[in-house]
Amino acid sequence: MISQAIGRGSKAILDRIVGLLTYFHINPNVLTFFGFLVSILAAVEFARGHLTHAGFAMIGAGLFDMLDGAVARTTRTETSFGAFFDSVIDRYSDVVLLIGLTVYYAQAGRLGYVVLTGVVLMGSVLTSYARARAESIIPKCKVGFMERPERIVLLIIGALSHRMEAVLWILAILSNWTVIHRMYYTYKEIPPQSSR
Repeated sequence: MISQAIGRGSKAILDRIVGLLTYFHINPNVLTFFGFLVSILAAVEFARGHLTHAGFAMIGAGLFDMLDGAVARTTRTETSFGAFFDSVIDRYSDVVLLIGLTVYYAQAGRLGYVVLTGVVLMGSVLTSYARARAESIIPKCKVGFMERPERIVLLIIGALSHRMEAVLWILAILSNWTVIHRMYYTYKEIPPQSSR
């Protein structure tokens, strides 16, 4: 009951913001780009070791990520390029956040976590690539449970709780497991004569 009330309240606030942005004819792609700028700010805060600041900046970037799609749907301005642009910017945001963490651990002389963050980066990029590549040969490949929203939420939790090391281990394992799962799923879905 409380969660439903929170959900209704959040939706009401989001709808008002969307209405305001729509009134001023803000292009959804502009919102996508501003979200990326906020992600850069979060990455800078990560690099400086200000994890809490980075966590709140990521929440702000997430808000832009919700608003761009909502505005596009409300104004009926959804386009193929908009979807493509949003997807590419999401990848840039993922990478820049993890670069920020890499700089943080490198400055602290924690080589092990520099490598671990690299493994997370590899899994994050390949999760989306595996799906895109798979869906060029099979209809759908949405298997796996470590999509971008889950990764971002975990990074925010790690930043705000100052438990980033534990979160990185979880991300490193589960994001790469998702890639392997998608590879296996695609192999099983391809007709036998096409497999190699």
